[in-house]
Amino acid sequence: MRLTLRDIIAAQKRISGIVVNTPLTPSPFLSERVGDAFLLKLEMMQPVGAFKLRGAASAISCLDSNVKGVTCCSTGNHGRGVAYAAKARGIKAVICMSRLVPQVKVDGITALGAQVRTIGDCQDEAQEESLRLVREEGLTEISPFDDVHVIAGQATVGLELMETNPDIATILVPVSGGGLAGGIALAAKQINPAIKVIGISMERGAAMFESVRAGKPVEVTEYASLADSLGGGVGLDNKLSFGLCRDYLDDIILVSEAEIYRAMQTLFYEDRMVCEGASAVGVAALLAGKLKNLKGPVATIITGRNMDMGEYLKVINGHDITLGDVVVKGEQYGS
Repeated sequence: MRLTLRDIIAAQKRISGIVVNTPLTPSPFLSERVGDAFLLKLEMMQPVGAFKLRGAASAISCLDSNVKGVTCCSTGNHGRGVAYAAKARGIKAVICMSRLVPQVKVDGITALGAQVRTIGDCQDEAQEESLRLVREEGLTEISPFDDVHVIAGQATVGLELMETNPDIATILVPVSGGGLAGGIALAAKQINPAIKVIGISMERGAAMFESVRAGKPVEVTEYASLADSLGGGVGLDNKLSFGLCRDYLDDIILVSEAEIYRAMQTLFYEDRMVCEGASAVGVAALLAGKLKNLKGPVATIITGRNMDMGEYLKVINGHDITLGDVVVKGEQYGS
């Protein structure tokens, strides 16, 4: 199916009763760095703590009344959104996750009444379990990113950005499977074709970056990351989000774990924002000097706040963080 601006506007109406129109607030510290307004779209203020509720609510609102239940593969935030939207509709939800997903995200999903299946060491294995539930138990899959109704829901972030500040010249979007980044880029460029939309991801395991570079969806190895919400593949049979990112994103930039670490500290100490690593990648790219010829006003999406607070406190307090075989050296903020 082809996604249009009309579809995104329709999704905005469908989800208005369950999703928050989140604030767009300036960061004085980051604005000074840019020399123009640097704006933070606070999606971590959604009821489930992340933007993923938009796509989940959009897709679930389109299901038939006789649906047996829903399932999905998730690194955490999508599963939480599906669990919340399914509970609101009164239907069963089974969320499939890999062992790389932090326990705090598993706990958040079960607290909403959904079942969690922990399968394998990567999202591809969790995805296989979700597909099995579709085949054998008749559940309906809610894709994290490659579904027209999910993407339409995520794209409403782009509509809100343009409605709140039509002068935005650049949008920095965390990119994983591409539903948010591709949807925002489509929505924003339908309204203002001159706007720049740049995807940002972590250096290791950046599936959409590698896929766009290869010209087709490819598999990548998954690694532990401060930006764990950006983990997972794009699906070799990707039908929508890959094409949207390829055609509408102006660039995809990668940031290191150390750069994400510093950005998380900056958002906390300068803007008092408690947010997960995936939320900070746009700020990481800015602070690392990786955004060339940046035009403002600039907006970035603070996508979520669902992280392991023990690990987060280590970052804020400048302690070393171990991510699989990588150690991110700690540093006190401002030192």
